[in-house]
Amino acid sequence: MSDSFHDVGAEADFPEDGKLVASIGGWRVLVCKVDGVYHALNDRCSHAASPLSGGRIRRGTVMCPLHGARFDIATGNCLGAAYPRLRQFALRVEAGRIAVAVPETSPGMEDIAIRIG
Repeated sequence: MSDSFHDVGAEADFPEDGKLVASIGGWRVLVCKVDGVYHALNDRCSHAASPLSGGRIRRGTVMCPLHGARFDIATGNCLGAAYPRLRQFALRVEAGRIAVAVPETSPGMEDIAIRIG
């Protein structure tokens, strides 16, 4: 099976805080802009299974709002701990539109964030 690209919005409308959450085919995708470059990650902390979209973006990392784990946005690697890397999605920008590729299959339990609170 292949991944399919889906439009998530215009570059001109990208939020000032550098992150946007899109729901695509059951996947929650966190799109981040760091130093002018867009990245797409699964919106789920690999340590605490909480949504990363509530976390702060700083110096190229996103911080889990639940436990403080930090992940490099460009690579998905956890910094300072041995938690699994974040799942990354292909992203492209064409004609001022941002598109993200997600698997055609629905996410499994290991891909879904648990909402707390």
